[in-house]
Amino acid sequence: MTKLHDLYDQQGQSPWLDDLHREWLMSGHLRDRVDQGVRGVTSNPTILAKAIEATDVYDEQFRALMGSMSVDDAYWEMVIDDIERALDVLRPVHESSEGADGFVSLEVAPSLANDTDGTVAAVRSLHERIDRSNLLVKVPGTLAGLPAIHTLFSEGRSINVTLIFSIERYDRVMEAYLSGLEAYAERSSGSSGSSDLSSVHSVASFFVSRVDTEVDRRLETLAGGGDGVGDPEILKLRGKAAVAQAQLAYEHYSKTFQGPRWKALESKGARVQRPLWASTSTKNPAYSDLLYVDSLIGPHTVDTMPEPTLDALLDHGTIARSVDADPAHAHQVLDDLARVGIDMDDVTAVLEEQGVSAFAKSFDELLQILTDKANALS
Repeated sequence: MTKLHDLYDQQGQSPWLDDLHREWLMSGHLRDRVDQGVRGVTSNPTILAKAIEATDVYDEQFRALMGSMSVDDAYWEMVIDDIERALDVLRPVHESSEGADGFVSLEVAPSLANDTDGTVAAVRSLHERIDRSNLLVKVPGTLAGLPAIHTLFSEGRSINVTLIFSIERYDRVMEAYLSGLEAYAERSSGSSGSSDLSSVHSVASFFVSRVDTEVDRRLETLAGGGDGVGDPEILKLRGKAAVAQAQLAYEHYSKTFQGPRWKALESKGARVQRPLWASTSTKNPAYSDLLYVDSLIGPHTVDTMPEPTLDALLDHGTIARSVDADPAHAHQVLDDLARVGIDMDDVTAVLEEQGVSAFAKSFDELLQILTDKANALS
């Protein structure tokens, strides 16, 4: 037994791995991680781009594919192969948890972040190509993504809503989930007048560490300095925004998934849409390497971690409920940030734009690398 098992068994939080490499699938490394207590895997365009760029294990398959399809289609064939292998590794977790865990996430193309209809079509296609109950297709929680998310839930599809940076957007994501389930229940009830919602799964990926990166930069500007120089009353707020906002997101989650509306859905088998803490590696070396893990432990949550953060948790993590230990303090932190001039709405808007742009850039660079490789092969 490891601390990852303790995290789930004692606190109800599922540790997921925020990375995926074909070498891990070939060597059995991912299976070893599952044995250690990992209960799911997330991927994104940047992760997959790095995996394909950094190794030659894809070359043989890529060479064969290029005889019959485009570079873009070849990319998806290679990625889907990896995702299906990972789904096989996580299948025992999915079955032993009665469908509550053991998921692998695959994201739609980043170019669709602001394309509602294109997103819906892409998710439908991926669910058809990978017909596995433990697949979660990732959809950005952008303004254009919200109606797509509602539509997809109304069709009974399982979704990982990603790139959520603000409480306001998180509330709208949860509303899309609830209203989507209600529409699905109505569509699927048929002549019997009953419906089963238990096959629909979802997590809402709330991004954490990047919030501190942006807020800290603004605090240092407001304080009139950096590297500890400037107004100490402002600088003392560094490193606090991200955890406070995530803890308030959990407060909103707890309020949403109770009451008559939720109970009506729950009676039909609906599962809660778990908050997933994403971007959990510590970017500032002055902060604890587990700042965004130890502070956000609580039931019905997921924490997806890159390998270094996962290893840090195994080595010296503290397994204790913390996500709702002091909500008043979390509120106070955000009030203090507003008082000194931090506009969290603007912060989160900037972070969303940067997130969409970064994933699109990684995807475009990878396709160019594959195009160059295809030209060399020909």
